[in-house]
Amino acid sequence: MNAAKGRILIGPSSYGDASAAPVDRLKAAGYEVIDNPFKRRLTREELLELLPGIVGLIAGLEPLDHDVLSKCELKALARVGSGMTNVDQDAARSLGVRVSSTPDGPVLAVAELTVGSLLALLRQTPAMDRAMRAGGWEKRMGRQLRDLKVVIVGFGRIGRKTGELLRALGAEVMVSDPFLGAVADGVVNIALDEALKEADAIVLHASGEDVILDQAAFDLMREGVYILNPGRGELIDYNALFKALDAGRVAGVWADAHPEEPYKGDLLNYEQALLTPHIGSYSLEGRIKMEMDAADNLLADLSAAGA
Repeated sequence: MNAAKGRILIGPSSYGDASAAPVDRLKAAGYEVIDNPFKRRLTREELLELLPGIVGLIAGLEPLDHDVLSKCELKALARVGSGMTNVDQDAARSLGVRVSSTPDGPVLAVAELTVGSLLALLRQTPAMDRAMRAGGWEKRMGRQLRDLKVVIVGFGRIGRKTGELLRALGAEVMVSDPFLGAVADGVVNIALDEALKEADAIVLHASGEDVILDQAAFDLMREGVYILNPGRGELIDYNALFKALDAGRVAGVWADAHPEEPYKGDLLNYEQALLTPHIGSYSLEGRIKMEMDAADNLLADLSAAGA
């Protein structure tokens, strides 16, 4: 193995599973590739143990704060995905660590899964599947997507694609994003409080770790609303969500992102909940594109850094 150029650590445990091509590209460029030995998200302590001697990092959602970045010799890190809240970018700049992401790769995969999950909640297909497997024959009345009022909170690349797909199926799409102007992609951008009063379904495509749906937000919602969170687990106050589910204010919730992962919390006890293990970007096509983009970004940055 040619390791003359240095060592690259792979953070995401599934990197290379969809295709060996991204890892092969790193190796072909002359780097030694070090796999994640824990096969899960790395902790701060594990990063501090693994990063010495590493020049490049293929990053997932590891905590890459100033403390971690200041105690290693990284020249570049490439995030597999679009969100960058786990990376202290100011610290990276001050320490000379080049940072990149892959914002385009997961767009269609996450948007399609969001629309599919909304349809599953509306028609209650998971609950009827479980009932049939238990020997039942329970026909549940569902709702249609056409004319449903859907508010998308966070209207970046993924939010826009989700909106495009929903509009094509006849939904009435509203947008709430404080970082955009009055109109985005032809859709009126309205304040969240007003959007929540009108929405039949709420989709969280926002980034960050601040709570968006707190108790006050739930109090504004219509009876029988649907909530979908493919964004970040911290965006929802789960105690407020549980109260809303118990009271019937929330008819169904899909969570792909969770406050802690793997998730073992009380939302597992709710039949109205559709839960997936943070697989929004896990389409074969989307995953390969993201991982190849990350490999290319990392190699370009390492070359620019002379590493």
